[in-house]
Amino acid sequence: MTVSLKTLLDRSERNMGSGINVVVKDKALELIKRAYDEGIYVQISDGFRSHKEQNALYAKGRSTGGNIVTNARGGQSYHNFGLAVDYFLVSDDGNKAIWDVNKDWRRVAAIGKSLGFEWGGDWSSFKDYPHLQMTGGLSLSQLRAGKKPNLNSDEKERHVAEGKIAYIQSKLNDRYGYHLSVDNIPGPNTRKALVKAYQTELNKQFNAGLKVDGVWGPKTKAESVVVKKGAEGNLTWVLQALLRCEGYDLGVDGIFGNETEETVEDFQNDVGIAVDGRPGPVTFGKLLD
Repeated sequence: MTVSLKTLLDRSERNMGSGINVVVKDKALELIKRAYDEGIYVQISDGFRSHKEQNALYAKGRSTGGNIVTNARGGQSYHNFGLAVDYFLVSDDGNKAIWDVNKDWRRVAAIGKSLGFEWGGDWSSFKDYPHLQMTGGLSLSQLRAGKKPNLNSDEKERHVAEGKIAYIQSKLNDRYGYHLSVDNIPGPNTRKALVKAYQTELNKQFNAGLKVDGVWGPKTKAESVVVKKGAEGNLTWVLQALLRCEGYDLGVDGIFGNETEETVEDFQNDVGIAVDGRPGPVTFGKLLD
């Protein structure tokens, strides 16, 4: 029997502790949900740690038995300020912990980074593969001095904006240097900008050699590619933004998971083309033309 999402969320919430930052907690739980949608079962093993708990971990492999698991003493870890979590994978039934840093493990890290976390596996000196943290731009010395990270306002603003047309318009301006009016209306200028973004990504990722003119024509159609489940990045983001502009309710996060696949299938069905959840030239033609 497959472990339930609720079980993973409940276990993780307990393990994060009462001292965890509320934004970090919410994002960690969102990570679990997104991974679950992709058939990856992940659980948070640790969140907030007191200085005493941190020092006990630091002692492992040094003054106590076991292997070294951290280079941070009490007050030297973002865990001590409720800004970090550790994760691991679990078996399908939820009864066995899996610590192999495999493809699924790295996929969870990628989801975490898309949600605003830094991943310890990217560190050069001491790779901490289970570790995810949000610093709010503050160093540990600043936190020890009493400064508070400003995660709430930024995250709250992003949550409100994400998935709305104004969010898409802002991202198009920031990412591609456009000058769209951020009016939350999916008008012709926004749609043209999305065609240009699509052409730009085809040129960048596949050397398509297209003229970036915002016009869906034979050359753009000929260079179109099939975007598959599991893809992540700007091309997936453009796909999601196009679907959102068509009125479909989905997150615009650049990750092609179950929600995006189901939305593509709904769109394909609605416009009367083959339903396969794999958007290629025909699907993009319906979205872009």
